[in-house]
Amino acid sequence: MTYIIIGVVLVLFYLLTKNYQTEAYQHIKVNTKQKLQGSLEAHEAGLLVALMAKVAKADGKVCELEAELLGLTFTDISQAFEESEKIRESLKAIYKKEMETFENTIIVSQKYLKLTKNEYQKRLKVMEYLLNLAFIDGEFSQTELMITEDIANAMEIKRADFERLISQFEQFYTARATQKKLTLQKAYEILGASDADDFETIKKKYRTLVKEYHPDILMGQGKEQSIIDQATAKLQEINEAYELVKKEKN
Repeated sequence: MTYIIIGVVLVLFYLLTKNYQTEAYQHIKVNTKQKLQGSLEAHEAGLLVALMAKVAKADGKVCELEAELLGLTFTDISQAFEESEKIRESLKAIYKKEMETFENTIIVSQKYLKLTKNEYQKRLKVMEYLLNLAFIDGEFSQTELMITEDIANAMEIKRADFERLISQFEQFYTARATQKKLTLQKAYEILGASDADDFETIKKKYRTLVKEYHPDILMGQGKEQSIIDQATAKLQEINEAYELVKKEKN
């Protein structure tokens, strides 16, 4: 999943930094270190982070992958400025402030529209980024739909494009969930357990298998090296299955 996150950030950042308009000081650019002029909250960077905050606030929690995506974006944007560390902290402050309310969501979106009026593809890529942020925990709540829909309308994203992006993310995460389910089923099979078993039952089965396949125990029994090697590989498979099931049960 990390490579997907990095890919989204890089494509977004490329579009943010190309073809900036006459009021260049309000836009993110990478050809030179940019000195902040005016308010960061009115800058493209600040507005983008404000929109990120609205979407992150929608489901009331920030998962590990969401935090990773946000961190990468803060870093990439701040690197375009002089005093990048200071800018990064300021972006984080904007993010924290904007998470407090949804009331100015439309206003922030309209300000971003004004800065990018003739750059529809840039706004579309920002919309894709925001939807990625909403979907990244594997769920897309009704609140997240409402917030992203409000942002899309205010930024004049075509309805067909908005629905297409949602459909793409739904298909991706449905396929991912199916793959995860199949993997989990295999893990239960390896442990000789089922998803109906409680965790204590699964733990007992796991410990029994460890004793059966542990190479040190087999070595003490005088088993041949080939048998020990096979058991070592099997034990690794058992450990991986147990960790997957434990994570799911917890």
